[in-house]
Amino acid sequence: MSVVQIAQMIVITGLSVLSGFLVVIIVIQKAITKPFPAIRRRKEEKHFLDPIAIHNVDFPSVEEAPSVDLSVIIPAYNEEQRLPKMLEECLLFLEEKAKDETFTYEIILVSDGSSDGTVSLGLKYSKRYTVNKFRVLELLDNRGKGGAVRLGMLSARGRYLLFADADGATRFSDYDKLEQSIKSITKDWQEDGIVVGSRAHLEQEAIASRSLFRTFLMHGFHFLVWLFAVRSIRDTQCGFKLLTRSAAHTLFKNLHVERWAFDVELLYIAERLKMPIAEVAVNWKEIEGSKLTPVWSWVQMGTDLFLIWLRYAIGAWQLYEHKKEHDS
Repeated sequence: MSVVQIAQMIVITGLSVLSGFLVVIIVIQKAITKPFPAIRRRKEEKHFLDPIAIHNVDFPSVEEAPSVDLSVIIPAYNEEQRLPKMLEECLLFLEEKAKDETFTYEIILVSDGSSDGTVSLGLKYSKRYTVNKFRVLELLDNRGKGGAVRLGMLSARGRYLLFADADGATRFSDYDKLEQSIKSITKDWQEDGIVVGSRAHLEQEAIASRSLFRTFLMHGFHFLVWLFAVRSIRDTQCGFKLLTRSAAHTLFKNLHVERWAFDVELLYIAERLKMPIAEVAVNWKEIEGSKLTPVWSWVQMGTDLFLIWLRYAIGAWQLYEHKKEHDS
């Protein structure tokens, strides 16, 4: 047998093994995966505490008609130290904007199973600003950032819904740019639309300040996002995204991933459903105290990216669109 024939046999055998392995993965994924997400919410997580009246009040649903202009959802896991600065900047901006009586807002702080004083801190703001403007959703166990954002979104009253990171890395006044953008791609909150705050314009500056290894991880992650999921957005991970109420309802009802890669699935679904998406440059600075561990988090997210693509590709995960029945 010639060297060429041996090489051909090795290649054929390798491809057969790989094909068999992929078939096994597909069969397993189809068997263990539910087509639509099971959204977990305990009875105690369906209401918020009014610290002035000292009684619990049921959260509304995103399926109901909106009653404020903007809902700001802030996921927080043990963020007692970083939250005050972020909330002061956020509230200063929103209170100034609310001087125009045509603008109303609410903030929903979602404590994602925090064990520090995150909830107590949030309740102080509820007492200061009243629960009409500031509500605390306390999750009894840690769901992950995506799970926390989802439950906040599903409990919101806004025509437009923004989720913002608790670290305050993005300058909150950049909301005006996102608002202008979303109103340019949709007629109103009853249409689907999403605007993504982006740090892509800061990439070269970030490369200059990062190690070669972290830069390699960043480019590798961006490539995997492009390969498996999102093609139209350069920065999928910035924690500053604005959605219409209609889009929030559809996207978060369909969302499966509850950990770090949830942003990618969110935008992947939006692309699949052909929702209008815009990307807007925002001011951003790195804040100490990130919960991400460089290597393990990238491995976790890389695995999630592959599984997002695979599960939708084989039909293990499916999408549904809700009927738009709201009145303005």
